[in-house]
Amino acid sequence: MMLSPDQAADSDHPSSAHSDPESLGGADAKQLSREEKRRRRRATAKYRSAHATRERIRVEAFNLAFAELRKLLPTLPPDKKLSKIEILRLAICYISYLNHVLDV
Repeated sequence: MMLSPDQAADSDHPSSAHSDPESLGGADAKQLSREEKRRRRRATAKYRSAHATRERIRVEAFNLAFAELRKLLPTLPPDKKLSKIEILRLAICYISYLNHVLDV
């Protein structure tokens, strides 16, 4: 039987083990662990919808940042579609090139 962090902390103090409602064994007195509460909260439609909205906003900001970076990189043709990894690699090369130009 694995103990949650809360239960492990309670087991360190023998005097509190008997006063804890969980140790009484009553179905009404049983507390949910922190992890179980988190699981139940995350299972609600409201939580999933809010999470999906936050994720959508995060991905849009991420894609916008890549689009802005893409505009700063020279390519032929200028409107050539590049993957995110290609944009990053091209940015690294371009920065190295600019550093070289400044050093000369």
